[in-house]
Amino acid sequence: MRSCLAVTLGIAVSLLALPAIADEPTFFSESKPMFDNCGDGSLAKAQNEGITLGFSQNPPEAWLDEKTKQPNGIDWDINKAALDWMGVKTIKVEWMPWESQVPALLSKRTDVIAGNIHHTAERDKVISFSGPAYWYGPIIVVAKGNPLGVKTYEDLKGKQVGSISGSAADYYLRKIGVATTPFKTEIDELQSLNQGRLQAVLEDDLVYLEFAKNNPSNNLEPLWSIAVPDDIINGGGYGMARFAMRKEDCTLRSAYTQALAELRANGHVSYILRKYGLSDRNLVLFKLAP
Repeated sequence: MRSCLAVTLGIAVSLLALPAIADEPTFFSESKPMFDNCGDGSLAKAQNEGITLGFSQNPPEAWLDEKTKQPNGIDWDINKAALDWMGVKTIKVEWMPWESQVPALLSKRTDVIAGNIHHTAERDKVISFSGPAYWYGPIIVVAKGNPLGVKTYEDLKGKQVGSISGSAADYYLRKIGVATTPFKTEIDELQSLNQGRLQAVLEDDLVYLEFAKNNPSNNLEPLWSIAVPDDIINGGGYGMARFAMRKEDCTLRSAYTQALAELRANGHVSYILRKYGLSDRNLVLFKLAP
């Protein structure tokens, strides 16, 4: 008995002598259970009658091929794969400016905001969200050489900063006190900066990369060294990319969520991301600058 006690005391002393373990990180949960209305007929209706997806022209996320009149892009491919998994065969697409997406959904002009959309406190009050599809982050873009010496998001105060009206970037900039110049399309926004009519833009990194690919002689510089602030990710609109439905359409939302989980697990989402020049980095939330 004494030997057992000695061993026990020895273990206790050894444990006390171990170096302190670093504080555990805090993990932010964007979604809460949203099953209050399950049992509704929204999924069955989509399977039997078809579904209407709302998109905005925003390569590489979504765009309409003028020659074929067919939708293309990351979000189209993911939605199409998810709907195939759900057994929804008839798909109609409505194209509209981004700021029209929520009104169109609520008025039942569309059934899904299929161009990816992020949780914000304001949006959570009126619409509901699928599970995660993929991730991308914001990037501050300035003229080459960064002549204004922008080093933080706070440095954008007092500058001429462009953003897309109704976007997460626009919401965040206004929240931290930056007066924005609103645009309806990313091309107009980035071209305005490229031509010297703006001093900075806060835009999705994948949108900037698409612009740079198509305009190799541009005069822009992305500030990759500026880390993404926690509060623009955790509830600020740049968490995981998702799709949105009306709050009452619980079975449709649940089916979307499971479909996206299956597509992420079986490699389908990874394949789509790579197809459009992204990588498996975009499968998970990534806070640090590359």
